[in-house]
Amino acid sequence: MTNKFVLPVLLLIYVFNNNINAEQIDIDAVRKLALDNSPSLKRFNLTLESARLDEKNRIYGNLPSVSLGVTASGQLWGETGIQDSMRTGASFSVSQKLFDGGKSIYLKAINAINTEVTRQEALTAYFTVLDAADSAYYEMLKAAAAAETKAAAMETAALALSMSELRLESGMISQGDYLKAMAEQGQAEAAWNRAVRDLTVSRANLKSITGLGEIPEPAAIDFSMYEETIRFLSSLPEDAITFLTGSFRNSAAANNPGLLKASLQLQAAERNVGLAKRDYLPSLNAGISTGIQYTAAGGLSYSGGSVSISGSIPLDYWVIGTAVEKKRIAQTEAALSYRDAENALGVDIQTALLDIIGYALSVQSARRADEYAQRNYEYNLELYKLSQASVFTLSDAAALAGSSHTERITAEYGFLTGLSKLRSLGAFDSQDAVITLLLSKQEEN
Repeated sequence: MTNKFVLPVLLLIYVFNNNINAEQIDIDAVRKLALDNSPSLKRFNLTLESARLDEKNRIYGNLPSVSLGVTASGQLWGETGIQDSMRTGASFSVSQKLFDGGKSIYLKAINAINTEVTRQEALTAYFTVLDAADSAYYEMLKAAAAAETKAAAMETAALALSMSELRLESGMISQGDYLKAMAEQGQAEAAWNRAVRDLTVSRANLKSITGLGEIPEPAAIDFSMYEETIRFLSSLPEDAITFLTGSFRNSAAANNPGLLKASLQLQAAERNVGLAKRDYLPSLNAGISTGIQYTAAGGLSYSGGSVSISGSIPLDYWVIGTAVEKKRIAQTEAALSYRDAENALGVDIQTALLDIIGYALSVQSARRADEYAQRNYEYNLELYKLSQASVFTLSDAAALAGSSHTERITAEYGFLTGLSKLRSLGAFDSQDAVITLLLSKQEEN
């Protein structure tokens, strides 16, 4: 009866070890590949370069305007022939804006802010890619661990079914016990098939994110490096959690790209109000021009140089006033958006901290439960082999061991995902920087 399980088990071994001789890939390599492979980041790089060019164009727009003109004319019909009436000339002129009501200063500031807004948007996309890479890597490791657990459960079910068949033939168990063993075997095989399917999907997702044709064997996570942080977070009293949340929010808010973007947009809206008010002021321009001219009758002549100064004073104040009022409304909207972003960041940080603290607590308890459930399973398996435990007892023990191990996996990788979330909210350089900040709050508290 156990021969039918040889192929699935060999397939599982292949899934885990088909790249056993290949170089391993770790989380840092996955992050780098994901960043290099991200179309959104490439688009933002182009957008950022375009914004820098806009800034340059604004600077060039304040420089003197230089132009060279050339003309030629002749009379086609009439008393004078085309040769006698030929007239050519060239002119050179320079014009400079002397005063524009201070608009150039505001436009320069607004362009610089818009460039920084684009940079913050690119930074948001950067951390979005990092989160996706972390999530894909952790999901693959979770799926691999789940498939391994389901494979062990399937082997146990196969063993129980084989022994139940022998005991049924010898009259040691009832038909009901044998049917129970058959049902358990079928469920275990179906669960394993689903686990392999999940592993295949998670591997495909990681391929898509990294751009790799094949994923090398993923390096396991060394959870020992997180033990101090897990112990610290799992032992926090309620007042310490409140203190930690406030401190972390203050630290993260200084670098959060979403909040900085909202702040920059508010600054741009304020400057747009000032720019609209500049339309009330007059403008002044100056120009210098000179040229030469040649005619068939008079030969070569110089036109000399001329200087011109022109100005304009706006009189349609009602139009300008309406424009200023619209900019003030936009400023109010930007202020409300900034307040929303600030509140949302506070909620996100509080939620992320509570999540990671919950996972830290779960890690501690889930590890103990996993250990006890595994020992209980091994104990009942030995009893079953000695015919001192029923297939029902073994089934319950195996189910408890499987669910306890799943809870442990969920808690451990949930904790890592929480670190990734905190890293992105505060735009930290790495998860190590988040851990350092968290542990430093332990000393302050």
